[in-house]
Amino acid sequence: MNTEQTKLTDPTWKKWGPYVSDRQWGTVREDYSANGDAWNYITHDMARSKAYRWGEEGIAGICDDEQILCFAVALWNKKDPIIKERYFGLSNPEGNHGEDVKELYYYLDNTPTHSYMKTLYKYPQQAYPYAWLVDENKRRGRNDPEFELIDTGILNNDEYFDVFTEYAKNDQNDILIKITINNRGAQDASLNVLPTIWFRNTWDWGYDSYLPELTADSHGVIEVYHKDLGQLWLNAEGEPELLFCDNQTNTQRLYNSNDGKPYHKDGINDHIVNGADTINPKQTGTKAAVNYDITVKAKQSYTLRLRLSPNAKNGFDDFDAIFNARIADADAFYKDIQGNNTNADSVMVQRQAYAGMLWTKQFYYYDIHQWLTGDPAEPTPPASRRTARNSKWEHLNTRDIISMPDKWEYPWFASWDLAFHCLPLANLDMDFAKNQLMLLVRDWYMHPNGQLPAYEWDFGDANPPVHAKVTWEVYKQDKIANNGKGDQNFLERIFHKLMLNFTWWVNRKDEAGNNIFEGGFLGLDNIGVFDRNAVLPFGEHLEQADGTSWMAMYSLNLLRIAAELATYDKAYNDIASKFFEHFIYIAGAMSSLGENNAGLWDDTDGFFYDQLRLPDNSTERMRVRSVVGLIPLFAAIILEEDDITNNPIFKNRLKWFADNRPDLAGLVSRWNETKSPGNHMISLLRGYRMKSLLKYMLDENEFLSPHGIRSVSKYHLNNPYCVSVNGMEFSIKYTPAESDSGLFGGNSNWRGPIWMPINYLLIQSMQRFYQYYGDDFKIECPTGSGVFMNLNEVANELCNRLSSIFLRDANGKRAVFGANDKLQNDVNFKDYLQFNEYFDGDNGRGVGASHQTGWTGLIASCLFRPK
Repeated sequence: MNTEQTKLTDPTWKKWGPYVSDRQWGTVREDYSANGDAWNYITHDMARSKAYRWGEEGIAGICDDEQILCFAVALWNKKDPIIKERYFGLSNPEGNHGEDVKELYYYLDNTPTHSYMKTLYKYPQQAYPYAWLVDENKRRGRNDPEFELIDTGILNNDEYFDVFTEYAKNDQNDILIKITINNRGAQDASLNVLPTIWFRNTWDWGYDSYLPELTADSHGVIEVYHKDLGQLWLNAEGEPELLFCDNQTNTQRLYNSNDGKPYHKDGINDHIVNGADTINPKQTGTKAAVNYDITVKAKQSYTLRLRLSPNAKNGFDDFDAIFNARIADADAFYKDIQGNNTNADSVMVQRQAYAGMLWTKQFYYYDIHQWLTGDPAEPTPPASRRTARNSKWEHLNTRDIISMPDKWEYPWFASWDLAFHCLPLANLDMDFAKNQLMLLVRDWYMHPNGQLPAYEWDFGDANPPVHAKVTWEVYKQDKIANNGKGDQNFLERIFHKLMLNFTWWVNRKDEAGNNIFEGGFLGLDNIGVFDRNAVLPFGEHLEQADGTSWMAMYSLNLLRIAAELATYDKAYNDIASKFFEHFIYIAGAMSSLGENNAGLWDDTDGFFYDQLRLPDNSTERMRVRSVVGLIPLFAAIILEEDDITNNPIFKNRLKWFADNRPDLAGLVSRWNETKSPGNHMISLLRGYRMKSLLKYMLDENEFLSPHGIRSVSKYHLNNPYCVSVNGMEFSIKYTPAESDSGLFGGNSNWRGPIWMPINYLLIQSMQRFYQYYGDDFKIECPTGSGVFMNLNEVANELCNRLSSIFLRDANGKRAVFGANDKLQNDVNFKDYLQFNEYFDGDNGRGVGASHQTGWTGLIASCLFRPK
């Protein structure tokens, strides 16, 4: 066990971490408007003056696990109208493709205990083009690309600072901070570097008036005291100037109302930029900054050192030695994970992917009851809020460290994103991964009716039910790591809650009671011909191939878990049988439904489609070739011989269906036929249908791109699908990159791009089918190439194509950077990676949210599997 792994056995090492959001403004939890307009209730311009209710934001920020005390980096290049305290980006209404951060920053390294962390921010030396970015993106339409900071040319002459922020822990509460400013330009350049420390405002809301305090202890030392944290000192090397104000809303600036308080949240900003008398001359407050006014020589660097510690005497004599030790610990930790990977580029990409996974942890605090009813010391919220967004989730009360999709673009948890995050996180910190899976099924998250909370903008929406699948994968990995001993308590506790959730799906999302499920958008945003969350005007409803396939997969996942639990407790034998029965009836419904056999499988095309059920009970197939039709591949599990023979109830039920319902038994894989070494497969797909789907999936003119599986077939580029419903025309075409649709805010696109989680599940499915069929089953890959592969080779081919998004090709280029010459060739850019939300279906260019290491962190498992 290496040093970092030893630290992981002590939870107090995770007391402090990167738990500060990259954006708190524009979030639902900070929105107290009458109309639910979160983006305009607090804007970026307001953020520097507004004390937040539910959380904090900052650049390279850290805090304790209750977010009592925060630390982050602020900067001023002596030209901007404001200091850079937070990353700038466009709100959803401002962007031509929805919300989008307009900064260049990178998560470079992190360990699970956050004993060592490193991040990079690129700060322009010229005035930051705030207005230009807003105006140009406003001018552009949905068919135009987003206008990014690098597109302005402001970095072309290397007139920027690379600001590296690193943290190293001497012990659980002794944190060393190193800020290295590299001047990449040809001229000397000056700036103010303002390491900032502050308390989250907990005193203005009417519950607890206790006021913590920051005070100047001596030159370069800030004394920190909070009754729940105790005594700390922030020691800044070099005796810099100390500036103090309070983390209080500037009501005069925002609301033209003087609250009589002289030193507000924006006091340090106004003092630095405008020379205003807005800092406390007594050098005390709840927010403070260390002001380093420095000049960095051309092509040189300048290093600042600080230390946050419970010991006032801790200085800088041992600073470098501690840093070197923590870096060595981090290297040893990752060497143990990546040890067999000899490809240096792959090792670097994977380590940055893992770093992003760990940097995007966030303190997430949101009490719906308090949010709806308002705080005692604040104005009563409008009455309309009582029936507005999330009003049916009054039980939800979160105050946890949670893995976020992207701490700027999506600084809130999403249920299916979070499940996927746990797969790579389990490689680093198994306990944290299990904790995250457990969180969403706790009573204060899960709705009393059994629904899992979807995401902050609408907790009542439905994300694909992947929780059981990931729970099983994490359990299985943990069991292997513990020499065959599984965490029964973890598996059983989640299983009981997931049975409630499964019942919710059956009762709420199967409108006709025919085992065909709706579900709405199901995380796939605009993949449908029309808004799949919308209520259609004349009583039509959409019967979804993906909703139904997800539920078939869910049934099998719960069956697999029940079979495992039955090895501990025979009471689970009945439950395994029950979920098999759910599965087989869903399989029957997908294949053949109603008087006209109007199932979701189309024999002519050899593909699964959604279908629109009309008020007269007739149906119309939505003949869109999308990943919706490939999701049935996910519904497959392997059972060992003992799982069946040791469960007589389950075994007899299998036999009953084989004898009495051969029509249903014939639709699914041959569960009564074993393959070496005694494996049984239960799957939605028998060989013919699987081959038909794979023929489409592996066709480079359809789904298979050079960099993975597209979300919509390229066939629809020249053959858009059009349908008329009640006189209204709808259409869908292959759109490989940014969305040309405003559905779901327009910031995501499922009509062509490559999405990592779907590709990951397809790879897992290929491996699972191979586990059963072995080398005997081969498929042409790519379709029409004359090359035949077994399904494990197909999985490896997909892994390689996904990996090619990030790895250098034969010409030294990375597909993720697209055609941008500076990103591809500049030594200070080409090895710093951002992990985008999705990727261009033609060329692999990164698109969408730029720091969604969340589920894009799954690439770490494709690049190389841990030891």
